[in-house]
Amino acid sequence: MQPGRPPWERGSRQLHIRAGIPYVRMPTRFRKVRKRRGSRTYGWGQIGQHRKHGAKGGRGNAGKHKHKWTYVIKYEPDHFGEKGFVPPTRRELREINLTELSAIAERLSRDPNAPRDEEGRLVVDLRGPEPVKLIGSGVLHVSGLKVIADSW
Repeated sequence: MQPGRPPWERGSRQLHIRAGIPYVRMPTRFRKVRKRRGSRTYGWGQIGQHRKHGAKGGRGNAGKHKHKWTYVIKYEPDHFGEKGFVPPTRRELREINLTELSAIAERLSRDPNAPRDEEGRLVVDLRGPEPVKLIGSGVLHVSGLKVIADSW
C-alpha cells in the first residue's frame, strides 16, 4: 500500500460514508482467511488444535474414570468412592408424662369452653407446631379423657 494517500484512494477500495464519517469497508479478498484457505489448520499449529471440546478430552468431569484417570489419582484422590454417611434427620419430640397430662386436664376441666367429644369426655389435643410424645411414667389423676397425641 502507499502510505501517503488517504484510504479511499488506495487500490480498488471504495469509500463509504455513514453518519457523515468516511470509512473504508475491507473487501473480502483482503481478509487473512483468504490467504489461509487450503492450509488445513488456518494458523493453529499441529493438526487437531483449536477445536471445540474434543481438544481437551471432553467437558467437565468427562473421562475421569477413563482417559483422565491419572489426573484423578494425582490431584483428586478422594473424587470417587464413599465418604462416610449422613446421619438421618431425627425428629425432636417433646415428652409429656402422665402427671403433666393430668395437670393439663385439670386446667381444661375448669374451663367451660373446653372441647368435649360426643360422650361428654374432655378432649386433650397434644398436637401442635412441635411434636409431642406422651410417655407412661407418672400418675394420671383425672379419668374420662380422650387424648390425641403425635406419638405414644
